[in-house]
Amino acid sequence: MQDEVDRLVAAWRRERPDLDTRPLEVLSRVTRLARHLDRARRSAFTEHNLEAWEFDVLSALRRSGEPYQLSPGALLNQTLVTSGTMTNRIDRLAAKELVRREPDPADRRGVLVVLTPQGRAVVDDTLTDLLAHEQKLLAGLTDRQRDLLADLLRDLVAPFDNPE
Repeated sequence: MQDEVDRLVAAWRRERPDLDTRPLEVLSRVTRLARHLDRARRSAFTEHNLEAWEFDVLSALRRSGEPYQLSPGALLNQTLVTSGTMTNRIDRLAAKELVRREPDPADRRGVLVVLTPQGRAVVDDTLTDLLAHEQKLLAGLTDRQRDLLADLLRDLVAPFDNPE
């Protein structure tokens, strides 16, 4: 079965036979898959009245385990945004009563961002729906194919996540 990338690559091979177009066969598919994944994620987030960045912050807190709290600095590291951006995000999530700020008992000048029970319910429900959407994207693959694809993508992405 052909896909759009097959047609794109065939056209480039016809027009530029002097170039090795094999990278397009992999990376153009990754790009197209990322677009489909982004749509599925947006749909899951919209169903729960969340923005992607809200889910990122809430899920970082949820993954931290009980008592579901992190310093703003730890949230910065996990979400890769600036300090000013994180302050704004925490303010907006607090206004929605999904998080609250509490004094850090280990640092009198510091605060902790704490996931509220409402925030935990929202992130848990959203994750459940998100995974259902993502399962549909992978439905055409066997478990073995999924494992192989995950391993290959890890090999491709790891150098970016672990620069020397």
